[in-house]
Amino acid sequence: MEGSGNYIGTPCAVVLCVDGAQSRISGELYHGYSRDGIPFNGVEDAFLLMEDFFNRLKYPFPGTESRSFLKKQHTNGEAEMTRMMGDAELLKKHGDRGTFIVRVQHRQHSSWQGVVTWAEQQKTVPFRSALELLKLIDGALDADGPEDGGEQIQTLTE
Repeated sequence: MEGSGNYIGTPCAVVLCVDGAQSRISGELYHGYSRDGIPFNGVEDAFLLMEDFFNRLKYPFPGTESRSFLKKQHTNGEAEMTRMMGDAELLKKHGDRGTFIVRVQHRQHSSWQGVVTWAEQQKTVPFRSALELLKLIDGALDADGPEDGGEQIQTLTE
């Protein structure tokens, strides 16, 4: 799937601006409900921030509930999230190494499904899991690296 994917199109879209990609990717994450970027250091940090955002937004609704051995504290008075940045303003955010528009459409089977757009190359690819999303982003940032010998998936670098 190729074409112009430079649009937001969903309330839960996240713009992942990657500034560094030495041993760990780093940068800032943007969404329409905050004017400030949220710094991250490592893909696991970025994914945890995105998961927290989806949970606060309550969209997309998770197909399974997170397990925990700790007692959950229920908060009845959670504040509604208010949109602070429009799609056009979000699309102006860019990372030094790469910019990825992540649109998670479903959270089923304890993972994410959706599409990701590599803004600089105008390439949009669907993903079936958070792991596949990680591989797509990593492959785009390391476009000169060796091909994955495992399962063939459509890449952002084709």
